[in-house]
Amino acid sequence: MPSRILARTLGVVATMAVALTAAPLVNTAHAHTAASGTVSFSGEAGEPISGGRSYAYTAGAVDLFDVQGSTDGNSLAVAIDAREGTFWRLHIAAPEGQKLTEGTTYTGAKQWPDAQPGDPELQFSGTDNGTDKWCGTSSGSFTIQRIAFGPYGYVRELDATFEQFCNGSTVPLRGEVHAVMVEPPVELALGMSVDPHGTVGVPDGRITLGGTVTCNKPVNVSLGGHVFQLQKKQTPGASYGTTVACTPGAPVPWSVALTSQEPGTAFQSGTATLRGSARANDPDYPVTVSTEQQEAAVTLSKG
Repeated sequence: MPSRILARTLGVVATMAVALTAAPLVNTAHAHTAASGTVSFSGEAGEPISGGRSYAYTAGAVDLFDVQGSTDGNSLAVAIDAREGTFWRLHIAAPEGQKLTEGTTYTGAKQWPDAQPGDPELQFSGTDNGTDKWCGTSSGSFTIQRIAFGPYGYVRELDATFEQFCNGSTVPLRGEVHAVMVEPPVELALGMSVDPHGTVGVPDGRITLGGTVTCNKPVNVSLGGHVFQLQKKQTPGASYGTTVACTPGAPVPWSVALTSQEPGTAFQSGTATLRGSARANDPDYPVTVSTEQQEAAVTLSKG
């Protein structure tokens, strides 16, 4: 589940000093840098994470201030890299199957892997000047004062407070996070067309056909499908697949050259049928966008 994956990743981060943005997380929106925000936390003497100190960080004054949410709105992570050797990670999640909800206080929160599906999750840890600050177990609560989502779990705004008891300590760590993100990127939009005219070679029956694709941001578009031709005594056909680099602004051509994959058959002049679609991964969101499958008649002329 997304929250478990986020928590597990935070564990790797805290022990290996790997940045949250090093690799996209499964079922999460990509991490994005906050346009503005603060993270602060403190604890009294004896609190394991803070060591009795107060900390505060501001977006723009640190190397990294990223916020990342799960596509279902169940969980999110905040990453702060203050300088080399000092970084902090916050992970919070609603109970499994629920969405983080504005104005809600989540009590009885635990960290992965102790949290059960019905438990909210909370984990705050990091490294301070090269010294690991990590809880083997923790419990606590958090309040979502304000949260606004964009597409696919993109966190647009966040105001939250949290309280964590680390390794059975009776002294809590208390913190808060405020973040406003830049406007979310547009979602990927794809278009695909098929040229109604193609060519066929004689006598090999090799056909060339194609069309165009359109996109609203640069992506590699994969096209695939099947072409067949109904003849009096046979039905030649072939599957195809190709990839083109699409850039916004104008239709980008694509083409394939095929010979029949049906034994003893060959394409001829006349009408063939193409069934196919296009697809591409959205570079800003964890989603693959596909066009609807098209069926088009293509007139093959001798080339």
